[in-house]
Amino acid sequence: MNIVCDKTLLSSAIDGVSKAVTLRSSIPALEGILMKADGFQLTLTGYDLEMGITTTIEANVREPGEIVLSAKLLGDMVRRLPSGDITISTNESGNATVKGGVAEFDILAMSASDYPDLPNPSADHTLTIKASTLQDMIDKTLYAVSQDDKKPAHTGELFSIEPDKLTVVALDGYRLAIVERPIQADKSIRIIIPAKTLTEVNKLLHDPDEDVRISANRRFVVFNFGNYTILSRLIEGEFLNYANVIPNGCKTKVVLETRDFIETIERASLIITERLKNPLRIMFDNKVTVRCQTNLGKVVDEFQATIEGDSVEIGFNNRYLLDALRNSRCEKVIMEMSGPLSPVKILPAEGEDFTYLVLPVRFKND
Repeated sequence: MNIVCDKTLLSSAIDGVSKAVTLRSSIPALEGILMKADGFQLTLTGYDLEMGITTTIEANVREPGEIVLSAKLLGDMVRRLPSGDITISTNESGNATVKGGVAEFDILAMSASDYPDLPNPSADHTLTIKASTLQDMIDKTLYAVSQDDKKPAHTGELFSIEPDKLTVVALDGYRLAIVERPIQADKSIRIIIPAKTLTEVNKLLHDPDEDVRISANRRFVVFNFGNYTILSRLIEGEFLNYANVIPNGCKTKVVLETRDFIETIERASLIITERLKNPLRIMFDNKVTVRCQTNLGKVVDEFQATIEGDSVEIGFNNRYLLDALRNSRCEKVIMEMSGPLSPVKILPAEGEDFTYLVLPVRFKND
């Protein structure tokens, strides 16, 4: 193989596919990037047996071929080479030469035959969605994905695809995030996509106006956009029937400025640490009063809000409440409550952009 390509294009492609490269593997080739040169392009692939990322860039292919190079070493080298063209070539002894300007590296290359084949998902086209819409849906829900492997289905997001609607749901047992958007889909299917896959898709979506083609079946999902193809295995298992946990109606309704609430919680959280954890006591009366006490001290803060219905005091995990408010990304939110121990619903003051649920914390003396 012998190719010449632009450093900026190559560096960006290496960074993109490296997200699917495993740092340690019993298969050494999976710690590398598969590079295939053919025609007028170079195709790079990273794969960790669960997710594969492939991208193609323009290249002057003097001699076609394919090799596997260490992802970390290649990325570090290319990043530090001067701007301009980079030449990558291989010799009969199995080594590769990476050259940029007057700098030249000779490194060990691995055979492309040692690189596992990516599975053929045979997934049919399911829907096409704007990158900006997909990013917004992921951004508004990913925070609520479970980090606990005891329930694998909740370590991903449910994509419930219907002919005219896409619903994305994330939950971890303490909070729930739901976002719905109108779409046109070719078929109905419910799939659970790993959080890692969605995180990397989100990072690689650079043009908000580009179309993202999503193809899915019961085992795989494939995202196609720009020069990238991301293939991922789906998570098997039953996702919680989330509709059953969303409360109907409420006894207390609060309309408040999101920024006021965030700043108040942030001030109260100054006396909460990983070692000194205590819930926030939040009283919804004719105003919102936030109290907290730990061994570091105690704090009382308040702000004005529009409150209808019964007065109620509820305990909250400060981080769970902050995550919901920050990810709402709207100026005003509505909080609906049915008592001190019932799930609290958080909604946008205008529109139906999202539905969040946060479970309250029981006070020790209750």
